[in-house]
Amino acid sequence: MAHTLEFAADDLLTTHPIEEPLIAGGIRCHGGFLADGTYVSPRTAVRGSAIAAWQEAHRKDFGTEILHAPMETWPGNYPTVEQARFLLRSGVREPIIATLTRIGTVEGFGAMIRFLAPADMQRFFDDDIRGTALDHLARGLVEAHARDEAGFGEEAGHDRMWYATRDIAFENPVTHDETALMMQRMGIAFGAEPDPVGARQRFMDKRAFEDLDPGLELLISTMLRVLFVEIKAFHTFAWAEELLSDTGLVAGEGEAARIVSYIRADETPHVEYLRTALTEMRDRTFIGESGRKYPGTDIIGPMWETSLAESLGRLEDQNRAATVSELEHALASHPRGADLLAELHHLETAGAGA
Repeated sequence: MAHTLEFAADDLLTTHPIEEPLIAGGIRCHGGFLADGTYVSPRTAVRGSAIAAWQEAHRKDFGTEILHAPMETWPGNYPTVEQARFLLRSGVREPIIATLTRIGTVEGFGAMIRFLAPADMQRFFDDDIRGTALDHLARGLVEAHARDEAGFGEEAGHDRMWYATRDIAFENPVTHDETALMMQRMGIAFGAEPDPVGARQRFMDKRAFEDLDPGLELLISTMLRVLFVEIKAFHTFAWAEELLSDTGLVAGEGEAARIVSYIRADETPHVEYLRTALTEMRDRTFIGESGRKYPGTDIIGPMWETSLAESLGRLEDQNRAATVSELEHALASHPRGADLLAELHHLETAGAGA
């Protein structure tokens, strides 16, 4: 189908025929393995080549490159691999367990995006959007993303895959109730159902373009936030793969690290479709609710900068504070807690000066 730019939703939701399913911790996950043992991500039989075709068509028609924020834009993971190894060698597992649990819980929130893309995107743009990722958001792309993150049917998605990773590496360390308490300490609503109506209501006070359809502005804001979370997450994938492959510190003979590598592969089409659709918006003309027209650069440019600044500022600070709080909670009752915390800070300072 590489010759076309139009795809049915079922095409974009199609998974490669697989020889063997992915089983993680006894759980049937999405994706699986070809006959030669190669892992293939779910719903990518058509989706990956479709995104590449839209990107190439955009470069050809508009002469502009696809929006991108390199991973290096964000700081590396905290705690670092060396700090995490120090904690595990010291018998302090809880902060690492909490980090893996938080990742899985936040991944599950990705299902929210399926509720945000309007069925008819054309009405918001003066230009023809046929044959674009933008036109396929509600025609398979956001649904594929939601299923990848939160699972679909009997197949587990990234939320449960991260929990399986945790349970393999640390041999089923927490109960459901303990997980809920852990997330509560970090200010995360564990087990909460998607609430698109509440999300829209909360967003109304944050709007920057009063003449844009509120649902469209919320969609763009969400796409940007998710894009930056996904790109930054590659630091986390690298951290988790390296840490969990250390068979002297964690259980599972490297299986937990392999699961993370599969999740990392699954996230790539998310980054690609989001930055493609945002680029297509940037290079077109928006139509406001009043009928007034706005260059896409005047909409996407400021929203990109605002969201990036929030990701690097407030959200980064929140994530760091949650991790530090969990570290302090774990070390508070440790007989050498103060010394371990001091050594942990020393390792970070020493690493920064290297």
